[in-house]
Amino acid sequence: MASATSRRDFLRTAALASGSVAVANAEPVKPAAAKKPRPNVLMVCADQFRADFIGAHGENPSTRTPHLNALAARGTMFRKAVSVQPLCSPSRASFLTSRYATEAGVWKLGLELDHSLPTIATEFHKNGYTTAFVGKWHVSSDDAPEGGKQLGWIPPGPSRGGFEDLWEGANVLEIVSHPTHGSYWDDSGKDIGFQDEYRVDFVTDRAIGFLEQKHEKPWFLFLSQLEPHHQNDIDQFVAPQRYEKSFEDPHVPADLVTLPGNWQSHLPGYYGCVQAIDDCIGRLVESLAKTGQLENTVILFFSDHGCTFRTRMGEYKRAPHDSAIRVPFIVAGPGFDQSQIVDEIVTLLDLTPTLLDSAGITPPSSMRGRSLLPLISSSKVRSEWGSTAYIQISASMCARALRTPDWCYCVYDPNIRGDDQSHSTSYTELALYSISGDPSQHTNLIGRPQYKEVTAKLREELQRRITDAGEPAASIAPAKFFI
Repeated sequence: MASATSRRDFLRTAALASGSVAVANAEPVKPAAAKKPRPNVLMVCADQFRADFIGAHGENPSTRTPHLNALAARGTMFRKAVSVQPLCSPSRASFLTSRYATEAGVWKLGLELDHSLPTIATEFHKNGYTTAFVGKWHVSSDDAPEGGKQLGWIPPGPSRGGFEDLWEGANVLEIVSHPTHGSYWDDSGKDIGFQDEYRVDFVTDRAIGFLEQKHEKPWFLFLSQLEPHHQNDIDQFVAPQRYEKSFEDPHVPADLVTLPGNWQSHLPGYYGCVQAIDDCIGRLVESLAKTGQLENTVILFFSDHGCTFRTRMGEYKRAPHDSAIRVPFIVAGPGFDQSQIVDEIVTLLDLTPTLLDSAGITPPSSMRGRSLLPLISSSKVRSEWGSTAYIQISASMCARALRTPDWCYCVYDPNIRGDDQSHSTSYTELALYSISGDPSQHTNLIGRPQYKEVTAKLREELQRRITDAGEPAASIAPAKFFI
């Protein structure tokens, strides 16, 4: 005799075959799960924004960033994110391609991005996304492409780096505009300009105009703000009028307070620019919420490099110190709403693979960075992450550096002016800082006998990273003495 189980199986099969109502005790047929829509992706870069000026980092009592704090509170904040080239154009070329600046063709200012490389925009576009750019570009040559305006509009074609559906702004926005007026090109090449409006607010308006359009496809928008970068021709950080008097006696970060530079006069304006950027984030989130897109939009806020206020080598950036290389990196939205802080060292090389992965797109094998999604979800991945950043430095000097959890180590070629060569084969040790013992990096330990073994290990690691980055093997001469 057939068992009760066999009989139920027979009746279930017969009922399904005849289209009759399912018999008692039959397992219900589960409906197919609705396919989850692909997320939109909003990437916001604020130029020269120090990581410690995010209130959520808990390092600065004067900064006012409620909207960024809220983004971090619901998302994931990478507290030790590092730029692998602390200079505008090289950093942008690097994070757009997930390759080192020397590989991307833009190792100094004024060069053209290597268009044979895939970019974050080319990959989103070929996977069915609308790709749009708004703001400061700065990865095209100062020699304008045919039909374009020098330092301004980028005509359709490879110089747009894959932003095929919308490109508006300027190649070098700080040269063609001032904080309350200037040139700005729309997608057709018309200079629509702006007058008597703060630059951050105007560029935000343009981005919101895109967000609030009707979209037939998922979209990827790169909003690139100039602020809090200083206005070059007047060497000032110009806050919006609403914040001009808000930061007259602000907190001075510990890395600045004992050093000469221009922070004494420039910090109030910088704080005001930072708050204007926070306003931008608040307006973008409000727009996404109003249009019903917020829950399905990945939002990344970051910077291309930090700001030293001329306390290091007379530079605003272009230095191995944390004030130059450490950047904010906050991601919120699908896959990232974890309300967590990650303290492993990550780099801007990881930006493109992370955002592509968030949309279910496999990054090209040519890209060097790693998706950060596994890092936020797996303790095993964290334990094996390998938190060491390799950094290239140009313009101020031809230099290479490592930033590990414990050390900052830098070498340079004293015989090469910063913009003369992309690399060297003969470096000399320049700096060693203890991160735990001297987080403000005031005491250079290079050449001290008690750090001989540490330095030797870092020297060997840096030589390996140089060749791993596709550069020629290089010798590194040990420091002969300390000062």
